Amino acid sequence: MDFTDLDDRDLLVAARTDREAFAVLYRRHVGGLLAYFTRVVGRTDVAFDLTAETFAAALLALPDYRPSAAPGRSWLYAIAHNRLVDAQRRGAAETRARERLGMQAITLSSEGETVIDRLISEVDGQVVMELVGELPPEQRRALTARFLEGREYAEIAAELRCSEQVVRKRVSRGLDGLRKRLEGWARGQ
Repeated sequence: MDFTDLDDRDLLVAARTDREAFAVLYRRHVGGLLAYFTRVVGRTDVAFDLTAETFAAALLALPDYRPSAAPGRSWLYAIAHNRLVDAQRRGAAETRARERLGMQAITLSSEGETVIDRLISEVDGQVVMELVGELPPEQRRALTARFLEGREYAEIAAELRCSEQVVRKRVSRGLDGLRKRLEGWARGQ
């Protein structure tokens, strides 16, 4: 079924039984949530963690979701607000929901934060996913392992059976490719 034309309330109802509906909701709102958290907390790594926490908590709370007159987006942002309040109270993002689902926190090294920060602040989540998806597979794998999984170059090189220098080059080329794609996207707007 194609869920892209459904509003958020209907997506949340459909997501109770079909994870593709939740994936559509995720793609629709991940960029907005990242931007929201980044503006409020001022740290990209915490913003990514809070975004992951929000979607993990939303996934766990789906059985309790009841449609109302409010947009479905309001329900998601209420969860986000609660995660933020909890994180501010404790000084770190809560990990219970993420751990319960077996999700790992997303961490970034400072090397890629500038590109990622620009993507978050200027581009919605769907476009970000498309930009990363346009990269050659070896660059996409290297960037994902380095920045989203927070793995060291040596570990990535061992897994990919190549040298650290090759991995560093793939990461560098991937970041350059993202910058160029972002600039091309911005010119087309």
